[in-house]
Amino acid sequence: MNEDTPTRTTIRVHRDTRLGRVLRSRWTKALGALLALTLIGWGALWFLFARDLPSADELLAYQAPLPTNVRAYDGTPVHVFARERRVELAFDEYPKTLVEAFISAEDKTFFTHHGIDVTGLAGAVWDFVTKYGSGERARGGSTITQQVAKGLLKDSSYAVSRKVREAILAWRLETTLSKQQILEIYLNQIFLGRNAYGVQSAARAYFGKDVDALTLPEIAYLAILPKAPANYTPERNAERALVRRNYVLDQMEANGFITAAQRGEAAAAPLGTIQRYQIQPERQATGYFMEEVRRQLIAQFGENAEAGPNSVYAGGLWVKTSYDPKIQKAAETALRDGLVRYEAGRGWSGRIDSIDVGDGWPRRLASLPVGTGYGDWRAAVVLSKARGAAEIGFADGTTDTLPAWGAAMPKRGVGGVAFNFLRAGDVIVVKRDGANWVLRSIPRVSGGLVAENPHTGQVLAMQGGFDVRGSSFNRATQALRQPGSSFKPFVYAAALDAGMTPASIIVDGPFCVWQGANLGNKCFRNFSGGYAGPKTMRWGVEQSRNLMTVRAASQTGMKNVVSLAKRAGIGDYPAVLAISLGAGDTTVSKLTNAYAILANGGRDLKPTVIDYVQDRTGKVIWKADTRPCDGCNARDWNGQAMPRPAQRSKQAIDAMTAYQTVHILEGVIQRGTATVLRDLNRPLFGKTGTSSGPTNVWFVGGSQDLVAGVYLGYDQPRPLGGYAQGGTVAAPIWKQFAKVAMDGMPVVPFKAPPGIRMVRIDRASGRRVFGAWPGNDPKAAVIWEAFKPETEPRRSIKKPEKEAAEERVSQGDAAFLTKEDGIY
Repeated sequence: MNEDTPTRTTIRVHRDTRLGRVLRSRWTKALGALLALTLIGWGALWFLFARDLPSADELLAYQAPLPTNVRAYDGTPVHVFARERRVELAFDEYPKTLVEAFISAEDKTFFTHHGIDVTGLAGAVWDFVTKYGSGERARGGSTITQQVAKGLLKDSSYAVSRKVREAILAWRLETTLSKQQILEIYLNQIFLGRNAYGVQSAARAYFGKDVDALTLPEIAYLAILPKAPANYTPERNAERALVRRNYVLDQMEANGFITAAQRGEAAAAPLGTIQRYQIQPERQATGYFMEEVRRQLIAQFGENAEAGPNSVYAGGLWVKTSYDPKIQKAAETALRDGLVRYEAGRGWSGRIDSIDVGDGWPRRLASLPVGTGYGDWRAAVVLSKARGAAEIGFADGTTDTLPAWGAAMPKRGVGGVAFNFLRAGDVIVVKRDGANWVLRSIPRVSGGLVAENPHTGQVLAMQGGFDVRGSSFNRATQALRQPGSSFKPFVYAAALDAGMTPASIIVDGPFCVWQGANLGNKCFRNFSGGYAGPKTMRWGVEQSRNLMTVRAASQTGMKNVVSLAKRAGIGDYPAVLAISLGAGDTTVSKLTNAYAILANGGRDLKPTVIDYVQDRTGKVIWKADTRPCDGCNARDWNGQAMPRPAQRSKQAIDAMTAYQTVHILEGVIQRGTATVLRDLNRPLFGKTGTSSGPTNVWFVGGSQDLVAGVYLGYDQPRPLGGYAQGGTVAAPIWKQFAKVAMDGMPVVPFKAPPGIRMVRIDRASGRRVFGAWPGNDPKAAVIWEAFKPETEPRRSIKKPEKEAAEERVSQGDAAFLTKEDGIY
């Protein structure tokens, strides 16, 4: 290329504007970078701290964990299932002075900040920086909103990340909820010591009153507790609590909430706290009944908040039960007395447990699950022992003396004197006897008692052992035991279904069955041995004859017997003859319900302990009786008959068969194996039971309005002793229970269903009687007997007898004749 060759040059022209210069400037680029970093920082902040925080909708729907309240059959409060004692109130229910006290103590700028007190936060940050690495904990700078956020997060860790999350959630709370809503949550959920969550619960725990009855100094004391309740306990830190309370009063005056005169008067008042808030007596109901209620509720709704909104320990449920305090108390006392009575004279059963008697022994003793049963029996620990007495201590820290003569009973299975076996650290049970303490023994034998309404299936009382604190195993519902002769009524009910009558003759004689080449013959025997020959079915039931029972079962067919037992809910058994004598396991709850079915005319019943459950808003979310009832909730009477829900239960046992069985079992009370109950002077039916060994003794029965069952036996079945029988051990327990439970109940005869024919018969032979009437003597020769139509015995008269009868009629003596005689 030479010099003359032309070259091409490109020239770009830029218009230099002010906007362009600004955009290209270093400051703009720095600002853009800063903005980008800020956005990235906010994104990282959200990702690290805020992504799993509750949303606005979740905050609006927040509900504080509430305990489950349980009520008796009449609506009386009887128990609370709670891990956090809490009573929720609306904001308007809290006194204005109380709100002002908590604001003065915790967050005086609450109504002006937006979740975070900048001044307080800066002081907290500075304190954290200066103490970092020293091991000291920095002071808090949380507002009330942040404390609510902390409660929602359920995180108490000492970490910067937690405080950041808390601050973010506090801002979100202030954006979503009103100040009053935030304060309501705070006052309902804050922990204030003595297992009290929320101010209303704390008012009861510290002063035994509701918030609207608190005085100014009492309100100020509660306001000092949120920071650290343990630092201001009246038992250990009364002076510190007074100083802090008076500081709150000063702040209330400074904020213009109270006058100087009010502050001075309140500051001069003592703390005024009570030792411990005593739960109202009607709310102390515990024991096996409430444990069964708890189990069923947990199975239905779950235990904790994680299980759902209606959980037992957080859902705030209201539970209506069939619990009857009077009948439950009667059941507890009767069974405990029976267990103690059975073991009387057997000696001391030994220590319950052992603990270290060094420093802190009261706490260790209090933590032991010792079921003392009676209110005047107390758990104690042997602290030391001298020649003539032992020093004993109680869970409240007090000590006393157990004299040697107060522990003079022999030790069971060993002999000697119980006092000689006491050692330091032994946990025992004692009872006050005048000015001294005496040793008592927790029974090793146990048992169960259930009472049921035979019209509805509602369980009115349940006692599953000596004391639920010593053993939560509920022998009323969980212990499978052989019922022995108390199963026999259902054998005879099957026989009545198959065509027998109460007057049918059954031979009380030897009875054997061939069980195959390997087992050979199986021969049954009566409990008392011997044979009585041909007797009526009624006599066989009243005297509980085994040979008559297996013969009736054999004639009826065991398939029919076990089928009826299954329909009655007793159990699902193989069709073998041993089952007819009560060899199949069942529970006292199931057998009691089967007897209740008999009293209910054979209609099926499902035993229930819960009538219905309401959620915290009052909505019924579960009920036992689901039958519709049109008009039951009508505002006014329409002039028609009372509306009633439809009958839905099936007929488990034929109604006439059920009544015949009940009528036969009335004879067990009048002249059979349970005559100990006869002086209760009301229509009763029932049956004793004694299983092989005997390992269990039973009585089940009742009236038209109340049926109950009781058994007694060891948890690991072993013989009770040859003298132990249902009529001598179980029936007296049942009698003690019934005296109290049935006191004041109407005396109602058992109702016969349509079709039943009441006929006079000779009690011994079962033949029909004419010319004589039943009397009041339980052992009268003539009794009324219940027959199904066309099954009553008919008297046949031979020709010579007929001629003699006609001769008597002609002479005017016909008072003893009826048309059934074949003469008229």
